[in-house]
Amino acid sequence: MGSFTSAGGHGVLAADADPGSGALTLTGSSDAVADPSFLALDGNLLYAVSETEDGAAAVFDVSGPRPRPLAAPVPVDASGPTHLSVATGHVLTANYTSGSVSALPRAADGTLGPVAGQLRHEGSGPVADRQEGPHAHQVLTDPGGRWVLAVDLGTDAVTISALDPATGALRPHGTTALRPGTGPRHLAFHPAGTHAYVLNELEPTLTVCRWDGEAGVLTPLGETRVVPEGAAGPSYPSEVVAAPDGRFLWAAVRGDDTLAVLALDAAGDTARLVASVPCGGRWPRDLTLAPSGRHLYAANERSGDVTWFTVDPDTGLPGRAGSVPAPAASCVVFG
Repeated sequence: MGSFTSAGGHGVLAADADPGSGALTLTGSSDAVADPSFLALDGNLLYAVSETEDGAAAVFDVSGPRPRPLAAPVPVDASGPTHLSVATGHVLTANYTSGSVSALPRAADGTLGPVAGQLRHEGSGPVADRQEGPHAHQVLTDPGGRWVLAVDLGTDAVTISALDPATGALRPHGTTALRPGTGPRHLAFHPAGTHAYVLNELEPTLTVCRWDGEAGVLTPLGETRVVPEGAAGPSYPSEVVAAPDGRFLWAAVRGDDTLAVLALDAAGDTARLVASVPCGGRWPRDLTLAPSGRHLYAANERSGDVTWFTVDPDTGLPGRAGSVPAPAASCVVFG
């Protein structure tokens, strides 16, 4: 679990997860890296952004009960990285403040080298105080591993590029424009790899898109609200996850402090809001599904806890099952 050390968080926290009940038992933490707000796991290696003005990425050994830093954080040559993911031979970071994506090479031992490639976004959006320029919020590879998708809140767009695994260069391939002012934040792929669901932060909506993994083309199909009509708001969605069987999506919504339950049609072309349940705390910054698909975990930043829910496999409804303290919680990942 990641947390903001600048807001009283303990840095990177580790916990054992009971596969039956979903319960978490904290085992240790490390504050060796400032503001490790987002994490990505590759075996016993845990990668973290340092969401600071200078911006860096770090790697931990998590084979034991307490995360152990393997090397000093490496600059991402950008400011305010908010997300990272593991790609072929590299770690990719989405740099919110700078509006760019960086590729850092991985050595054989998993440690990171200096930035090898960087792609800077261009543009802006109609929401003046949030979209004065590009703000890359998420970067990940598609299910086929061929394309890199970067979700940019500032430009209302998803940028698609190709990563050269030998050099780390990011070659621009295309850009999908979304409705102006929606402020896309994160996306999740359908387990079949045929669709991507983009969660918007500046409007509480989800944009359903078709994904062509051969051509590297993302095509918007429609939007769905992730809060009920008449919800008091304001609402700031943060994260979306997909069920392994492709029947449901879940989205965390800050402000409303809810988890939205959305049902997908058989093809994955449409999403329908079927329920909205309390997130178990305040300001759910991240939402994660356990590998079993039976439990959801919400990182509630402002109430300082990670809450877990048991998912009803028939209805998709999450029922609160417990929580652990995690001050300024920002992210949860599972090994």
